[in-house]
Amino acid sequence: MLLAHVLERTRAWLFAWPEHVPNAAQAAAFERLVEARAGGTPIAYLLGRRAFWSFDLALTPAVLIPRPETELLVGLALERLPRDVACTVADLGTGSGAIALALAHERPLARVRATDRSADAIAVAQANAQRLGLANVEFACGDWCEALGGMRFEVIVSNPPYIASDDPHLSRGDLRHEPLSALASGEDGLDAIRTIVATAPSHLLPGGWLLLEHGWEQAPQVRELFVRNGGRDAASARDLAGHERVTFARF
Repeated sequence: MLLAHVLERTRAWLFAWPEHVPNAAQAAAFERLVEARAGGTPIAYLLGRRAFWSFDLALTPAVLIPRPETELLVGLALERLPRDVACTVADLGTGSGAIALALAHERPLARVRATDRSADAIAVAQANAQRLGLANVEFACGDWCEALGGMRFEVIVSNPPYIASDDPHLSRGDLRHEPLSALASGEDGLDAIRTIVATAPSHLLPGGWLLLEHGWEQAPQVRELFVRNGGRDAASARDLAGHERVTFARF
């Protein structure tokens, strides 16, 4: 993947032309990328992009690298958004814009508001929206629901940080290079989720849905938070690995 990136060719081309010799500049660029990867820098940051849903997203180290598991959250949100009627949806902590842009792409009549407290993340998401030609997304900088003002929505979604702040995985592998604020959230990893569940209902229209991605062992606690804050029909959906990954309820 790194060599194809340097040569500006596809991976299939590499197999079709094994005798090709990169020039000196290309070889040096490739060696720098290999060295960075050996040091743990994620492939997505080295390439500056990651596939998500039906498109490629541009990435920088200012944003979390989108995971395949998050496509479950997108699919569940789409089930609750009408196809042929105008509707409103908010994505809290949008990062690269992955969730918001997937929803905007699949529901062109929807008005999508994407928020993030990081101005650098908002810049990345805005650039992705512009490149993909998605005009039905608006962006606001602010912490969780603070960026929603007085607006109310049919659906609110979020993939917030949910790793415990002392989790040893944060100091290993690719996670070392991703923004800590997008990964960790308090002693049990649930600080951001508590804030969202407590504040999002006041920004939902009657009968609106809140959907949150969370850690694979956190579903019981998240369902309890939903119910405690007035959520009805709280339930969790499993990812392809069989883990309860997304919890949702109607308010």
